[in-house]
Amino acid sequence: MSNVSPSGTPMAASPLTRAVLEIDEYASGLGWDQPARLFALVDTTRLRSDEPELAAQLGLDDGESVAPLTPVEQDEIPSGTPLDEFLGTIAWPGAVAGCAMTVERLMLPPSAEASVPDGLDESGLAEWVAAHPERQEVRMTVAVLRDGARESALRLREKDSPNEVLTGSGLVPGLAEALAATFEA
Repeated sequence: MSNVSPSGTPMAASPLTRAVLEIDEYASGLGWDQPARLFALVDTTRLRSDEPELAAQLGLDDGESVAPLTPVEQDEIPSGTPLDEFLGTIAWPGAVAGCAMTVERLMLPPSAEASVPDGLDESGLAEWVAAHPERQEVRMTVAVLRDGARESALRLREKDSPNEVLTGSGLVPGLAEALAATFEA
């Protein structure tokens, strides 16, 4: 028995994990050095019945068994706008079951934390991290549902393979909180 679906996405236990891995696979196909991307997660069955034309555009009308959640990429995030400010402007319609975002960042190992110079502003810290010899480029895909469920996938640039993607619900708690806040009235 294979742990990979016919689409090439690794099989996952939960619909949310499957959606996160599908988005990670999509982002991987676009390559690195991409802007952040925002996705609505919609119930596939509801999408087929409520929006048959959109379902057809997304290839969901052929009767094949499909994932319970369908990611729908949203308009491009305005460049130069901090993500937290942008997410504060989002309000989802009731048909949206959840949302997800991919974002690339530089990360350092915990051992580097002690060597951060004092007094750096945000820009200075970003420059310091970018020049650090132990930095890692990572793509994070984080998704949340209205009911509070969360899932994340992390992919390191140096280990850019579907078999090297780390998943877990608590990997990027800050971004998960920001995405969950987009569902608060």
